Amino acid sequence: MNQSKQKLELTWIGKEKRPRLEPRIFLEDSELSYQGVEEEGTFNDNLLIQGDNLLALKALEQDYAGKVKCIFIDPPYNTGSAFKFYEDGLEHSTWLTLIRDRLVVLRELLAENGSIWITIDDNEVHYLKVLCDEVFGRQNFQCDITWEKRYSPPPDTKGFGYVHDHILCYGKSSAFQRNLLPMTEDQTGRYKNPDEDPRGPWKSMDYTCRYSSDERPNLYYPITNPNTGEEVWPKKTRVWAMSKAVNQQHISEGRLWWGKTGKNKVPALKNFFKEINQGMMPMSLWKHTLAGHTQEAMKEMLALYGNDPFPTPKPERLLETILTIATDNGDLVLDSFAGSGTTGAVAQKMGRRWIMVELGDHCETHIVPRLKKVATGEDQGGISKAVNWQGGGGFRYLRLAPSLLQKDEWGNWIINKEYNAEMLAAAMCKHMGFTYAPNDTQFWNQGYSTETDFIYVTTGALAYDQLKRISEEVGEERTLLICCKAFMSEGADFPNLTIKKIPQAILNKCEWDNDDYSFTLDVLAEPEVYELDEDDDQ
Repeated sequence: MNQSKQKLELTWIGKEKRPRLEPRIFLEDSELSYQGVEEEGTFNDNLLIQGDNLLALKALEQDYAGKVKCIFIDPPYNTGSAFKFYEDGLEHSTWLTLIRDRLVVLRELLAENGSIWITIDDNEVHYLKVLCDEVFGRQNFQCDITWEKRYSPPPDTKGFGYVHDHILCYGKSSAFQRNLLPMTEDQTGRYKNPDEDPRGPWKSMDYTCRYSSDERPNLYYPITNPNTGEEVWPKKTRVWAMSKAVNQQHISEGRLWWGKTGKNKVPALKNFFKEINQGMMPMSLWKHTLAGHTQEAMKEMLALYGNDPFPTPKPERLLETILTIATDNGDLVLDSFAGSGTTGAVAQKMGRRWIMVELGDHCETHIVPRLKKVATGEDQGGISKAVNWQGGGGFRYLRLAPSLLQKDEWGNWIINKEYNAEMLAAAMCKHMGFTYAPNDTQFWNQGYSTETDFIYVTTGALAYDQLKRISEEVGEERTLLICCKAFMSEGADFPNLTIKKIPQAILNKCEWDNDDYSFTLDVLAEPEVYELDEDDDQ
């Protein structure tokens, strides 16, 4: 065996099977869309898509590949309780396949400097980590964040009381650069100015390090205390952290602190607040005080939906933390497991653009009303007051079109009768790699691939005279792809025309008439048990 070709990977039943996805077009439901006031920091081009999320992601690929700055997904956790064949591991294989297929397309949508954040629990996190290493590259792994989703033990727990979820974070490439989080009042409060230094508040920093004088003899030297004239040496087991040259610079800049009385045994270094990054490095442990908790999320749901809340929601502060680290104003955020719509709500309040995908009916019954309240400013829950949200922006509500091809009663593939001429042209543009952009004056110009290459789609049969007329209008400097039901060229040669019959031209491009690539088994996370206390401010 050639060991150079071996690789470390996770294998499972059915891994080799890959769906050949049909790139569908979208149809807008204008009654559910909402176009609000678009001011600076708000956007109306946000997309809420109802439909199978794998098909929706494939449908987004042509227009959004490489454009999404941050992806957040909260996929089904696969607790195993709903699978008939739990003992033989088939449920893991099914879950891994469903996740893998989506991650592959999500990676294509990510910008080079983008990142993906995935919430998951202990049931699959370690398998998911290895899978993500394969899809995104182990070198692009950023962090496995522990999020404290509960601040009190769950009731009636047998064994361990789980109070956390995992958040796996990967960059698309080495171009990903994370932002700092705002410093907390506790952190900024540690900077004082006991000596009224004109440079402002500062915090003392240890002036020694863990090396011994034998290991770093150059860091073992005396420093004179200017207040007492005493020559001070560090311990031989813990020498100065600074070289003589750097120490001399600190002395000349007045950065050494010898205590309130000026007689401390060793100096400390003044670390001035105005000279730091003015932010906090994100840590691998997110306490509920930073990123919220599930009880907080349920209160947000009750405020929005009354007695019909969405199960297992995520708090707005969790998304705010992620988007602060991963995005800047105007960046595009994607969530293909939209749930209750928290990602879009937070993104809009933070001045980001967003795309969300959700299959269930609650996309219409829960997410639409919520996002309209966000747009109008009526939603003052979650992070609204913290970011001073007053409303603005809107969204388009899209549905996936049905499959372009379906079989007739004799088993032959034909164009779906639900498709009108406009839908057909848009779909064929997508399949043939063209941008759909019909021209008002040139009937044959329905889209383009380059500045001189165009496409024309018709269900009619084109005669020789028609082709000759089109060829003359296109001219020698341009080329045209014609997709039609039939054509009669009578042996004539039109160098600027390429003619293909439909549906034959696209029959082998993908799977047709498959509307369900969803998580069909009920593998959602087990519902949290909430004991809501109106007086609880945690």
